[in-house]
Amino acid sequence: MQIADLSSQSPSRGQYWQWQGHNIYYVQAGKKQPNRHPLLLIHGFGASTDHWQKNIAQLQEDFEVWAIDLLGFGRSAKPKLQYSGDLWRDQLKAFITEIIGQPVILAGNSLGGYASLCVAAQCPETAKGLILLNSAGPFSDTQKVTKPKRVQKITRSILLQPWASYLLFQYMRRPGTIRKTLNKVYYNKEAVTEQLVNDIYRPSCDVGAAQVFASVFKTPQGETVDNLLTQLPHPLLMLWGEKDPWMNAQERGKKYRQYYPNLREYYLEAGHCPHDEIPEKVNSLIKDWVMSL
Repeated sequence: MQIADLSSQSPSRGQYWQWQGHNIYYVQAGKKQPNRHPLLLIHGFGASTDHWQKNIAQLQEDFEVWAIDLLGFGRSAKPKLQYSGDLWRDQLKAFITEIIGQPVILAGNSLGGYASLCVAAQCPETAKGLILLNSAGPFSDTQKVTKPKRVQKITRSILLQPWASYLLFQYMRRPGTIRKTLNKVYYNKEAVTEQLVNDIYRPSCDVGAAQVFASVFKTPQGETVDNLLTQLPHPLLMLWGEKDPWMNAQERGKKYRQYYPNLREYYLEAGHCPHDEIPEKVNSLIKDWVMSL
């Protein structure tokens, strides 16, 4: 069910959709194109549809483009739930089926990449292709930890305490901290604007945002990326910002090729969010790849 637009502050006027009793925000741009599947863009942790503005502006010239705020993020509701890849997979499957009405090309960054992979692999009827940009998610061999297990257990047990996760959330959501984090993970510092900082800060003020943050430390590990890749029946494009300090792109790329050797990949001079740092390059690669399917 669709309801009226509730977001006058959104740069790209969006709409809300009700899913399991929760408001889910989404943006739609461009027109249906004959013989071309729509694009569905999915943001990473702490981000929202706002993070795709530069991509939507260009891609809508050639495609029908959709972007959605995952439950718990952006302008979507932030209920007290156990957040997981399975939850977002089910949300995305329902959105594609009920609102878009046809299979899509999924494109996801970081956490959104993992959610996209879950959908494309486990609900293959909803997708026709998959684009992953510095995608997150565990591989089976990540059970091998670099820190002593005892230290990890103590750290996690502290963060499981409501007071500890709340204090960490309050620190991480400060605009100054957001800016520092972005400057660390963005190779192109010019892309770290006041608008970007505000786009990430604003949803952190919503009721329930702290609980969503805390759920990261409580959610059991989901399906591994290698198992998902063995189930994936669709073409796969990997776009890597190889300057990403949060992941070794070259090393992680080898793992994807190991389990899905027929993928196409590009390594770009960007950090964790190449779609926002070098949008024209990313948009061009997406367009060319989708047109070739």
